[in-house]
Amino acid sequence: MRDVVEIGLGKTAMRGYHLDDIAIVPSRRTRDVDDVSTTWQLDAYPFKIPCVGHPSDATMSPASAVALGRLGGLGVLNVEGLWTRYEDPRKILEELAGLDEDAPATRRLQEVYAEPIRPELIGERVREIREGGVTVAVRVSPQHTLALAPVILDAGVDLLVIQGTLVSAEHVSTTDEPLNLKEFIADLDLPVIVGGCTDYKTALHLMRTGAAGVIVGVGADEWSTTDTVLGIRVPMATAIADAAAARRDYLDETGGRYVHLIADGDVQTSGDIAKALGCGADAVMLGEPLTQASEAPANGAWWHSVSSHPKLPRGAFGVAGPPLGSLEQLLYGPADDPDGQLNLFGGLKRAMAKCGYRDLKEFQKVGLVIDR
Repeated sequence: MRDVVEIGLGKTAMRGYHLDDIAIVPSRRTRDVDDVSTTWQLDAYPFKIPCVGHPSDATMSPASAVALGRLGGLGVLNVEGLWTRYEDPRKILEELAGLDEDAPATRRLQEVYAEPIRPELIGERVREIREGGVTVAVRVSPQHTLALAPVILDAGVDLLVIQGTLVSAEHVSTTDEPLNLKEFIADLDLPVIVGGCTDYKTALHLMRTGAAGVIVGVGADEWSTTDTVLGIRVPMATAIADAAAARRDYLDETGGRYVHLIADGDVQTSGDIAKALGCGADAVMLGEPLTQASEAPANGAWWHSVSSHPKLPRGAFGVAGPPLGSLEQLLYGPADDPDGQLNLFGGLKRAMAKCGYRDLKEFQKVGLVIDR
């Protein structure tokens, strides 16, 4: 029975849980860590670790997308970002990284993102990633999907990510032609990932569009202001579990079509990754944690894609501090600090071994307890 609380006469609310509210419960069995696999496959594309790079210019450039791909993850480039607006945005990224706490960072973000998108640069960036020998994935917002899709498809990407703060299968508009996800995806020959979503019903409807993957969450972290601007705050443990229930029902509905869930938000440490997967996610989307790699394009600065919105930005500009290590060290270690920010997927592998599971699908069955 779902926990429903009466918050006043005539109004109830469902109780939700964040990843910090839960913990993993080991089983009766443990397993040698060398016998544990963290491999993950989305459609025809295999990955060594269940890691998707958040499509923020702070973390994903063509070079860093290639670096993440070569290390076994999936880098996603934002085709509405600085790399498709400027021939060489490195000076801008360097300027942003150097902003102090008193600088009007949001206004500066709005200024640099006011530069129009150059379609020819989309093809150039895709070519750069493809030449790196990795899976090519790009992100576009739902608002610009119809306009940019021909350019993206001509460029020859492997995976398309349609991502907004919140994405629904049924967008109603009396002023613009809305994106019909079901029709759009049906016409494509490549896998599409869509999101974010926060509840069972939306996840199920997004799965019914034919998406290969659904992003769960709104990318919430300490820099996100979606809750203060829009009043929307996502309890990630509950959101993932609800989406996993939708996936199970969709699996029955279709006779076996599996849709992957990618958790985006509230994931900072290896323990958070383990708990997100234990709730039912297949992979995690990492943003701010990757800014602490020495290869990060913005040298430790971090901002969400919506932080530069021209009318209603929803994310503060932050600087994580000096790098903790290389991207490889962040993902695979070795760690020289015990806080779970280094060796992220070594930590996941160790958690799976401590609980006796050999692969990610098995680990989704792990026991959980509420301990807050």
